[in-house]
Amino acid sequence: MTSPREDLIIGRNAVSEALRSGRAIDTLLVSRGERNGSIGRIIAECRDKGVVIKEVDRKKLDLMCGGAVHQGVAAYAASHEYSSVEDIFALAEERGEKPFVIICDELEDPHNLGAVLRTAEATGAHGVIIPKRRNASLSYVVGKASAGAVEYVPVARVANIAQTIDELKERGVWFYAADMDGENWCSVDYDGAVGLVIGSEGRGVSRLVREKCDFIVSMPMKGRINSLNASVAAGVLMYEVARQRAGIKAKG
Repeated sequence: MTSPREDLIIGRNAVSEALRSGRAIDTLLVSRGERNGSIGRIIAECRDKGVVIKEVDRKKLDLMCGGAVHQGVAAYAASHEYSSVEDIFALAEERGEKPFVIICDELEDPHNLGAVLRTAEATGAHGVIIPKRRNASLSYVVGKASAGAVEYVPVARVANIAQTIDELKERGVWFYAADMDGENWCSVDYDGAVGLVIGSEGRGVSRLVREKCDFIVSMPMKGRINSLNASVAAGVLMYEVARQRAGIKAKG
């Protein structure tokens, strides 16, 4: 039997106390069909707090909890509190800068998300937006991979990335998707409010999100591999945005 992860809170009382204390909960795991007793109240409280709720097979939950008595419920603690989109805009306003936001479109590898956060902090981005489903979340793995950047970069979690892009467009943000068959990444002007969209490791940017973006930007691939790691591509593009914003001239 494997040991449970350190960020896993196991059992009804433990999860209830974590919620009562205000601890950041990332995901609630509920044994499929389990709704009796206090579990209904825990589920309702998590819904009110915007926590992602997942039903899992009881045997899988047994395995995840390493044999500990879970009473049909466990929860992953978040490595940091989530922010709101408004928090991201408030940070940009506080710095007197045009918003610079990173959008992760189903980026599932926690190490990639952690690396994106680390580079976002280094390049002066005001925040990162992730979807609630099918994306790495603020787990302890992400926190460690970010090398502490999770403490400084606001991360907002939204229900629908495409809808959020529409809302941010109304606030003057221009969107740039990193994808194949786009314009040369360093020939594009990133002077205004920037929303940089990074797609998933395997599928790239989803069709609907891609269609909503104002620009598609690509990097030349000289080798036999036709794509970069998602966090590496994000890093190259973030530094190009930072270079242009800082007025650093490229060597002619």
